Order: sequence, then C-alpha cells, then structure tokens
Amino acid sequence: MSPVLTRRSLTTTLAGVAAMALLAACGGSSSGGSSDKVRFGYINDFNGASLIAIAEAKGLWKKHGLSADAKVFTNGPLQIQALGTDNLDFGYIGPGAMWLPASGQAKVVAINTLGNSDRVLAQPGITSMQQLKGKTVAVPEGTSGDMILSLALEKAGMTKEDLKVVPMDPSTIVSAFSSQQVDGAGFWYPAAATIKKQVPDLVELAKNADFEQDVSFPTAFVAGNKVVADQPEKTKKVLAVLREAMTFRSEHTDEAIRLTADKLKIPVDQVKADAANNKVLSVAELDKLTQDGTVVKWLEGMNDYFVDAGKLEKPADPKTYYTGDLFTGAGK
Repeated sequence: MSPVLTRRSLTTTLAGVAAMALLAACGGSSSGGSSDKVRFGYINDFNGASLIAIAEAKGLWKKHGLSADAKVFTNGPLQIQALGTDNLDFGYIGPGAMWLPASGQAKVVAINTLGNSDRVLAQPGITSMQQLKGKTVAVPEGTSGDMILSLALEKAGMTKEDLKVVPMDPSTIVSAFSSQQVDGAGFWYPAAATIKKQVPDLVELAKNADFEQDVSFPTAFVAGNKVVADQPEKTKKVLAVLREAMTFRSEHTDEAIRLTADKLKIPVDQVKADAANNKVLSVAELDKLTQDGTVVKWLEGMNDYFVDAGKLEKPADPKTYYTGDLFTGAGK
C-alpha cells in the first residue's frame, strides 16, 4: 500500500506543480509580464500627457497586451538620457529636443502635435529682443525654450553672446522670473501661465507662430534605439495604443482635455488653454503627412536650424531616425 500511495502522492504533487506553472505563465501574460511591460515617459502638459491619460482611462494598454509604467519628466532631453541608459523604453519630447534623435540617440516613432506653446518672456517694460541685451535670461538647455530663444535672437540680429544666459530647470525658471531674479526666459506654456499669475504684465517677445514660415515645431514620441531594434512586437503594440488614443483625442477633444486634467490634477480650463496653443493631428493626417514626405521635410528643416544653432554638426537623414513605416504599419 505504501509504495502505491507514494506514487499517487507524487503524481498528484507533480500535477499540482504543472498546474501552478501553467497558471503562473498565463498570469504573467495577461497581467503584462516583463516582456509586455513598457516604461513610458511624459511631461505634465496637454501635449505630453493627453495620450497617456486617454490610454489609462480607456484601458488601451491592457487591450493591446501591455502593462504601462508611466513616469513624469520635466523635459525631453532627460527622457532621451533615460532611454540611453535603459531606464525608459518610450518617451515624449518637444521640438527643441529633436536634435537628440537627429544625432542618433533615439528613434522618433510617432509625431504627436504641432506646437505653438513656446515663448520668449520678458519682465514688464522690456518690449524688444534688443532691450534684453546684456540682461539675464533663463532657459532650460536643449529644449524648445532654448530653441525659441535662439530663433528670436537670430531674427533680431543677435546671438546668445549678447545676453547673460543662465541654464535653469523649468520649476526654477518659474520662481526666478516671478521673483524678478531674471529679466527674461525662453520658456513654454502651461508653465508660463503660472508665471503670468505672478507677473501679469510680463511681455511675450516671441512665439512659435512668428517662425512657422521657416520652421515647423512637431512634438513627438521617441523610443530607445535598442527597443525598436530588439523588441518589434512591443513597439508595434505601443504604436497601436498611441494611434487609438490619437483617434480618440481628435474626435473627442473636450473629453481628452478632461481626462488630461484628471490625470494631472489641474483645472480643466488650464488644460484647455494649453491645448489651444497646439494643433492636434488626427491619425489619418499623420499617415498622409508621413507617406507624402511632409514629416521628413519638417525634420530636415529642424536639422537645418540645429546646425545653425550649433547643436548638430552633421545631422542624420530623418529617414534613419523617424520610423514612419512602423507608425503607419501599426494601423494595419
């Protein structure tokens, strides 16, 4: 009896182990195990957070077999750095950080919006770029705030050498400008709106729209080079999520604004004002602009700017870092 019972016990035990292993495997798949987990960076504004907010609220990550760990950043360059050190899989950048993918440090996997949030701000009484000469101007280096300042200086026949440029992170700029520790700033909305509450008479010396005849200002989603090369299925799933969220945003903009406000825990009116500074593009528009070469032309124009600004010596061909075929392919 004893050997029989032992064999039965062993059989039962092995069956139980096999069942547990199967359940663990199934559980890992359905809950988004290590292969399905995506680390996604974003910025706390409409451009940077709206698709993340929609994806979370509408269950799009789970729908496409992903588990997302969304991490907030203050700017694009920090996200590119995190991609390079394998601390992030995907992220969001504004136009001012586009020189980083153009230098081979990341891939642009999707264009997001056309930005018009950047400004050169000045203290009350300063009414021209020339009046900033010799004065202290804060800027988050390598961002769209840096870009708008450089463009405005060039238009005025000036360079950064004419100013006392002080690199600062965004939160420091808000406090420094509000307390009049700096005379001006290359900055952006919605953070600029926070400054405006403290300094209602501030002057906007330049904005993106002043230069749109020569330069487009696309915001974008980026991915680590190794992620695109080594994890094509994950990349396709993420792009499917972004495409579905983009469709929702363009068709239900008011709700997208509300969802973004809920995620960021800020008033809806503030997000609505932020959204008004940017052009939302539909998936159909982005597919067309990708396929007809318009996006590549935008990126070529930005490359020319970055070369003139000293950010790049020899930028890569946009076709090597904008994976437009993956973006359009994710919709098939």
